Amino acid sequence: MTTYQAANDSGGPLPSGASSVDTVERATSTPELEQPYAELGLKDDEYAAIREVLGRRPTQTELAMYSIMWSEHCSYKSSKVHLRQFGELPKGDRMLVGMGENAGVVDVGEGLAVTFKVESHNHPSYVEPYQGAATGVGGIVRDILTMGARPILVMDPLRFGDADHPDTARVLPGIVAGIGGYGNCLGLPNIGGEVVFDPSYQGNPLVNALCLGVMPVDRIQLAAARGVGNVVVLLGAKTGRDGIGGVSVLASATFDEDGPARRPSVQVGDPFTEKLLIEACLEMYDAQLVEGIQDLGGAGLTCALTETSAAGRSGMRAHLDRVPLREASMEPHEVLASESQERMLAIVTPANLAAVLEIAAKWGVLATAIGEVVEGDRLEVLWHGEVVVDVPPGSLADDGPVYERPMSRPADLDALRSAAAPA
Repeated sequence: MTTYQAANDSGGPLPSGASSVDTVERATSTPELEQPYAELGLKDDEYAAIREVLGRRPTQTELAMYSIMWSEHCSYKSSKVHLRQFGELPKGDRMLVGMGENAGVVDVGEGLAVTFKVESHNHPSYVEPYQGAATGVGGIVRDILTMGARPILVMDPLRFGDADHPDTARVLPGIVAGIGGYGNCLGLPNIGGEVVFDPSYQGNPLVNALCLGVMPVDRIQLAAARGVGNVVVLLGAKTGRDGIGGVSVLASATFDEDGPARRPSVQVGDPFTEKLLIEACLEMYDAQLVEGIQDLGGAGLTCALTETSAAGRSGMRAHLDRVPLREASMEPHEVLASESQERMLAIVTPANLAAVLEIAAKWGVLATAIGEVVEGDRLEVLWHGEVVVDVPPGSLADDGPVYERPMSRPADLDALRSAAAPA
């Protein structure tokens, strides 16, 4: 991720010894400071829209957040117009949770519900096959855990290029090993899947991971931050620089035969930490200690903070300098953009905080209070007491740009249909 030197009020470099953190106060007083928005994947009109939302230029940290949350991966800005054609699935006697949460939940009777979801981890698996596929499994498992369920199985539909192509030989063994390795360490059986080889997937394999979980119908958890004064608790692994730029660059990248020109680091998984996190969270759920919870995957803290506050229609204040780091030299935008795995964000009442910390300690899970739910409708993020983010969370989580891209009939559609038609 590109960084730039913060400026003084006149727009020039800061004097020696001055703070290099680009605060909201500084952003307000230096409106014309040039910012590298294009290098972060934002278009001219998107950057202009951000300035309009904020009424000023964004800080370096805010710019990073918008570049992530307004990416194709997080905002679906090119596919929303098509996905909306499916409409909303109505909730009824069986459908307990529908669109808008981490996964759907279905009542299967006798007091039990199941939740399942499938998502892809394609480009990370192309760049680093083992870790890309492994963290794909880890991420989908946490999506199921977030809903309140115990994950019980995984599946993996896969697509590769020609079976005899050298690049297939490069990616396939690592992808298969990553899926199996992570799931086995969690004790989750892989009950099925499929493998298809086709030239159309050459250089862009599809790695899909599915997880299914089971829970009592009264243990459903939702990803919303509500209740002024409630505490924001970060659970799980320390935060490092792995995965920075993943959703804003990697997930939207196009690779050529020489490999990707821009390779942000792929996330690194630790399934043993995830296993402990699973057990700790389930114990917290059973004790009814959690008011809301969200996993940290793509977009890391940026996504978790904005989505939970937006979903709860609440204000939130987070203190980034409280986040346990693997590398002390990390800057605030790196802490927010990190996609370090095996992390969850929980909302708990002050009265339940001690019990949450006690359960986490019992399972050897790091737990840190990093913020609180506040009055209003703003997300405020502080770095050593200085405000580096002050945004309406819905502008990041819900109100990204929507595009109707040009469409045309594929030239080879008739040939494909003829080839697929029964003899």
